[in-house]
Amino acid sequence: MTQQSKPSSCYAPLREVAGWCQWAIPVGLLAGTASALFLWSLDRATETRGNYPWLIWLLPVSGLGVGWIYHRIGQKAEGGTNLIIEQIHAPGGGVPARLTPLVLIGTLITHLCGGSAGREGTAVQMGGSMASVLGRQFKMPADTLRVVLMAGVAAGFGSVFGTPVAGAIFAAEVIASKHTRYRMLLPLLVASWVGHLTCVAWGIQHAVYHISTSTSTKLSDFIEPLLVIKVMIAAVVFGGTSRVFTALSHGLNDAFKRFVPYTPLRPMIGGILVIALFCFVGTRDYLGLGVSSNEPSAVTLLSAFQAGGAGPWSWAWKLIFTVVTVASGFKGGEVTPLFFIGATLGHTLALLLGAPVDLLAGLGLIAIFAGATKTPLACTFLGIELFGAHYALYFALACWLAQRCSGSATLYTRKAR
Repeated sequence: MTQQSKPSSCYAPLREVAGWCQWAIPVGLLAGTASALFLWSLDRATETRGNYPWLIWLLPVSGLGVGWIYHRIGQKAEGGTNLIIEQIHAPGGGVPARLTPLVLIGTLITHLCGGSAGREGTAVQMGGSMASVLGRQFKMPADTLRVVLMAGVAAGFGSVFGTPVAGAIFAAEVIASKHTRYRMLLPLLVASWVGHLTCVAWGIQHAVYHISTSTSTKLSDFIEPLLVIKVMIAAVVFGGTSRVFTALSHGLNDAFKRFVPYTPLRPMIGGILVIALFCFVGTRDYLGLGVSSNEPSAVTLLSAFQAGGAGPWSWAWKLIFTVVTVASGFKGGEVTPLFFIGATLGHTLALLLGAPVDLLAGLGLIAIFAGATKTPLACTFLGIELFGAHYALYFALACWLAQRCSGSATLYTRKAR
């Protein structure tokens, strides 16, 4: 190598990353704005369902309608998050622009009528769809398009949960290969932070979770040998539960595809099954998002952090409601229901093990998600951003162990190697 060529070769990677960051900013603005609209609309849909409880009886009809729309005009958009992952690994026809309005409307209808679904799938798909449109408009090369699509995923996740660092690491950990994920991390952080700040600038407020801590500022003061053992026991259970959730989701989805060949009928049947479950358990606690409720006695994600805020089998019922809803074809995603499942299971385990309820609820929230998506690092940072860094070592231990005990299956059909 000549003396003149050395500076050029040294600065080439910097120029490449700077170019990616340049595209990450508009992606973050678009995704953050879309998430703000979605979260505002989701609150209105949830309030409406609370004011008009009879809307639950329309769930089969709404499922048929959403299924028919996707069947008629969705086409490739039916692939959802998996389509975005496929396009990142092997860019082809791109992610269709119609994915954004389709998944937004489909998710709002799901929650309006009481389907037990999440919100991350919607935000991620909207972010990826808009990033793909941006890439086509500016005729980006394949390598740049991959990063821009990943930036859309990061910005969607970071903005919808208010966790920009976890959003960036999630996109890198769940999609990128081990050889490239760290090279792409900076533009993903830029996109996720811009998306988060944009969403907040639109006036969106995220749920606040609390784990009580002592006045000490030393991380070593939070490490108790007996508590470490209890956390490890709980993490094994969290991993096993995420394994059950993933297996049931894929198994029931395959069963619907095998025995119900006409796509629009699948969510209609799923809606009927959710209504049957609702009538059997006799409570609305497991319908919708489940983060909060107007009923003081309801089991919610927030109530799970308080002693007596969840029943011993609340996690199991939410798991069944969610598997039926999502596997049959309703839109929204699984992550927030997984948060609910993990927090209520952590609540139950805390009472059995004699551990702090709020701590194990928080560990369950992040660890079951880590096991289902195989993203222990992202979920560790998710815990830090949601609860603070005091229990970071417990977060890392629970997420790593849960992921190791969750089997090889993941919520997504493709996984980074």
